[in-house]
Amino acid sequence: MTDPNGLLDWCAEQYRFSAEAMLRAVSATGIVKHRPQLGQTIRPARGSILASPEIASYDPNPDYFFHWLRDSAIVADALREFIEDQALPASAVDHLVDFVDFSLELCRLDGPAFLRRGDFRGAIDPAFLKNVRSDEEIAAITGDRALGEVRYNADGGFDLLKWSRPQNDGPALRALSVLRFFRIEAFRRRGGERAAKLLERDLDYTCSHWREPCYDLWEEVSGRHYYTRLVQYAALAEGAPFMAARGDVARVEACRRAAEELFPCLDDHFDPGDGVYLSRLPEAPEPPSAAPARRLDIATALAVIHTNRTSGPHSVVDPKMLATMARIEQLFAKDYRINRERPSFCAPALGRYAGDVYYSGGAYYFSTLGAAQFYFLLAEAAAQGREISAALENRDALAALLGEAPAQGALAALDRKRLARAAFARGDMFLAMVRRHTPDSREMSEQFDQNDGSQTSAKNLAWSYACFVTAVATRARALRVLGD
Repeated sequence: MTDPNGLLDWCAEQYRFSAEAMLRAVSATGIVKHRPQLGQTIRPARGSILASPEIASYDPNPDYFFHWLRDSAIVADALREFIEDQALPASAVDHLVDFVDFSLELCRLDGPAFLRRGDFRGAIDPAFLKNVRSDEEIAAITGDRALGEVRYNADGGFDLLKWSRPQNDGPALRALSVLRFFRIEAFRRRGGERAAKLLERDLDYTCSHWREPCYDLWEEVSGRHYYTRLVQYAALAEGAPFMAARGDVARVEACRRAAEELFPCLDDHFDPGDGVYLSRLPEAPEPPSAAPARRLDIATALAVIHTNRTSGPHSVVDPKMLATMARIEQLFAKDYRINRERPSFCAPALGRYAGDVYYSGGAYYFSTLGAAQFYFLLAEAAAQGREISAALENRDALAALLGEAPAQGALAALDRKRLARAAFARGDMFLAMVRRHTPDSREMSEQFDQNDGSQTSAKNLAWSYACFVTAVATRARALRVLGD
């Protein structure tokens, strides 16, 4: 493949910068965070992963000095990519071992035990108490309920602030990341047994709670979410063989039974009238006056990316998923000024969903990079000869990639090769858009403004660096299969 406008040179430098920037958030034991309203001084523990290492208190940037279960799993998976790519020294496996150990400690958090230590409210600013969780809510955190906590203080303690809980994608996503750690022989030697214990807890939690509604990826609305369900299914389906190898017959049966029951539920998210996967199904029938479920949300595509699904339904080759991805692109291409003014070699910058009002409500690095990874995964699948069909749902999307609408049915070998090359080029176009809106400092925040491209929201978001790493790593794998 050619190097359009020096994109590959930029990616190589950004990849190295991302490794260093992301590591600032991992086991950040040298950073201290004071929260005077809560009477807290937080010193991150080894194995913790901050969503952002920046010291902020919504002044105006958000306070992301927490160990989010989901974000930490994504960053840990990117660390694994760095280690496998030998972009970090072999000793970096210590970070994965520490992450497992810290995660096991979080599983043991107990609300009643915390309350028995004394009146923690005495240290809190009285004017701030309205933002603090009730004793009843904290007391309910017993048994496996600590795994639905969404986020924790980086020192391993409870997050005392009111938040959207529970959120059940985290344990499943962590299980997927830890399963991938086992590819590294040094990790298996150093942390394999403890990692297996963590997997038991995450899989048990997923088996027990997958039927329950919870808050979504964005921690905003409760319901039954495509993202949560797909990562749960993937964790159960991939966890069962691992437990089988350990001779854990009971867990194998529990995982397989739950996965078989869960998978058909994903089809409920498809709206045949609109031709897209809906991100959320409400907990109960909603009145006609209620706002409709989000019809276009990047979370649906991120589910496929984070589970690395490249074949069958609910994968990058699923005609309905490709149609959903194409519609998301069309939405933001129209809505964002930076997209209307972009050069022809750039794909549109993507946000989360229509009507987003968080900070600028603009483009996200992880959304735009997620689209790049989506197309690199599609290119890899096509080049490997995976079955890809031209169906009613994806004919327009395929036409946009190939320059013509293919005939109904399975694509011919030549068409598949063309699709692989076209998808690969599309992924590069998303990388080019990210390059266009990454400053000379190479720092990546959470968002960049939809009007002028300026960085907004959390600075140095670890997830932004992590998704850059995984997108570039996926590109490299697709390129090897393409043979160019």
